[in-house]
Amino acid sequence: MSKITYHKEGDYLISDLIIEENKANKDYHIGKYGNLRLNFIKQHKRGFYTELQMSGKLRDHLIDVDKQANKEVAELIKEFAEIENIPIYFDGRDPLEWVGHMNNIKDRAEEIVFSELIYV
Repeated sequence: MSKITYHKEGDYLISDLIIEENKANKDYHIGKYGNLRLNFIKQHKRGFYTELQMSGKLRDHLIDVDKQANKEVAELIKEFAEIENIPIYFDGRDPLEWVGHMNNIKDRAEEIVFSELIYV
């Protein structure tokens, strides 16, 4: 068991606790899904948020959720586009119709990810 050390600042003893960062995730930019997850756990799962924050695992959790959500959204978009016979990349025909279909597919894919990963 490790011993907690303290240093004195003025009239107060301050603990010398240091949270170690995961160097592999240091440069990762937390995107849309990670930020949505952060806001959700801050507002609705305060105990879980505090636990992650105190253990130093909050950033790793958000990065994992963000990566997994991006991966699943991309896979779902590809699956839905194949089912509906819509090319994933614009093929030169009616651009407004293609954009409308792809936005619809993306919205459906995100709704699934929101209910399975972000807001649980």
